[in-house]
Amino acid sequence: MGAKKSICRKMRSTLISLRYNPSTVHYAKKVVSRNLTNCWCCPRRARIELSNTTLNKGVMRMAQTWGKMKRSWELYLLVLLPVLYLIIFKYIPMFGVIIAFKDFNVIKGILGSPWVGFKHFDNLFSSPNFPILIKNTLIISFYSLLAGFPIPILLALALNEIRTGFFKRSVQMITYAPHFISTVIMVSIIILMLSPHVGVIDRVMSFLGWESINFMGEPKLFKSIYVWSGVWQEMGYASIIYIAALASVDPSLYEAARMDGASRFKKIIHIDLPSLLPITITLLILSLGNVMAVGFEKIFLMQNSLNLSTSEVISTYVYKVGLLGANFSFSSAVGLFNSVINLILLVGVNAVARRVSQNSLW
Repeated sequence: MGAKKSICRKMRSTLISLRYNPSTVHYAKKVVSRNLTNCWCCPRRARIELSNTTLNKGVMRMAQTWGKMKRSWELYLLVLLPVLYLIIFKYIPMFGVIIAFKDFNVIKGILGSPWVGFKHFDNLFSSPNFPILIKNTLIISFYSLLAGFPIPILLALALNEIRTGFFKRSVQMITYAPHFISTVIMVSIIILMLSPHVGVIDRVMSFLGWESINFMGEPKLFKSIYVWSGVWQEMGYASIIYIAALASVDPSLYEAARMDGASRFKKIIHIDLPSLLPITITLLILSLGNVMAVGFEKIFLMQNSLNLSTSEVISTYVYKVGLLGANFSFSSAVGLFNSVINLILLVGVNAVARRVSQNSLW
């Protein structure tokens, strides 16, 4: 503090201009050195101490960050649109969360509606539908995770072993294509193939002498139809990230394994799988963080009065009660409960992954 008090007004103004103008901080050392050399009105001890402590680490770090942003402004411009999307459609709507604690009235608005506390949460937990909703949501989520998570990894490992370029590209195209089919068309295909008496599956069963089955009307079959149709649709596209990870493996590892006489299976076990472990753990954490977020559109389109006992999940219940029934506060309470559970699962799984494998999101 003594050094700072003993400097002259000229030196103090120089330091202030450098501190609050990041574009000039890059040249700060030269400027300070020049001013200290010419500024003989400051005591020698003050000049030496000041030259060593003028630019703190925070200012220099800010200068370096600013310089990087100026050099790569095109990349930051590309990032700007996703950031704006998140702010406008994700963060700003969070203000509406308070609807869950109010008796929302469209005329009075969000701020004018009266507070009711945890009334809507009490109604949710005391509802006879709540256990069924939680059960169906969790079963479908974990069923989808157990069936759909390992298959893209296996597909990526299989494609990585294919040496024929034309065959490999053909398999990739065939497995990637279903991802780009819209959900409405996908459900239409499922219904047409599984329809009794006219569906392809039913005709094959009739040809074999088997009894006709109304697949879409059987509650026990709904979960399997939903999950495995989703696996077929997404396994190719989901394998892309694993294929990219395998492509980055050092070829010298395969060469060393070949010289040691390792078989293809041992190469997969000792080279490919360890290379996929970090990205696999990351995707698993993200998947477990969305356990309660079962997709609405596909389930709603596949739903009918016959399979309602196993197809009704939280997302469809919120739509029917909240939007169709105009009970916006209750639907917001259900959605908030859903989000809180997902957040708890995400944080918990991330902590476990960090302790077990040292790989985590943060």
